[in-house]
Amino acid sequence: MNFKIIQLSDNICEKTRTQKFLFKQIKKEYGYGYVPEYHKDIINLNEYYINPRKNNLFLAKNSENDEIIATIAVRGYDKKFKEFEGLYNKEDTASIWRLYVDEKYRRLGLATKLFKLVESFSYLNSYKEIYLHTHKNLNGGLNFWKKMGFETTVDTNNDLQTVHMIKKLPKFKLNNVQSGYNLAIESLTLF
Repeated sequence: MNFKIIQLSDNICEKTRTQKFLFKQIKKEYGYGYVPEYHKDIINLNEYYINPRKNNLFLAKNSENDEIIATIAVRGYDKKFKEFEGLYNKEDTASIWRLYVDEKYRRLGLATKLFKLVESFSYLNSYKEIYLHTHKNLNGGLNFWKKMGFETTVDTNNDLQTVHMIKKLPKFKLNNVQSGYNLAIESLTLF
């Protein structure tokens, strides 16, 4: 299967398609639709992902029909969790958002490729670490992030089963990261 990875642009049709994809995935995974306190970034894509230089939202598209099949977003850490007060900031800490892969395209390596792209992007934008939170009840989520090198910082054991994680960015030589980033955003073929 051929797919391509692109950066979200300011094109209104592309943004609308991205929003529809994201809300469809959220409904499937969590069972609810738009919640303003959780989804303001999806409604305000320009403010969160298109305009800020150190933020981005990547789309994986089926090369045959241009269907959005996966997403991942990265932005400077902007949460206000008491547990991390003074620990993370938007200049040094990237945070991962909106990693969704359509169920028809799972187990093909898309999530790994998207994460590696975000990891390179984060390094190139001078982030020192990547933060995320996931939920133990998401099928495969916690194990995936551990496989990507993330370590649990706080397991809340709350009703949402939220787990906070961090990954320190490795010290790559810039040319290796840059070429990895360039390769990742070209069209890729999965077998």
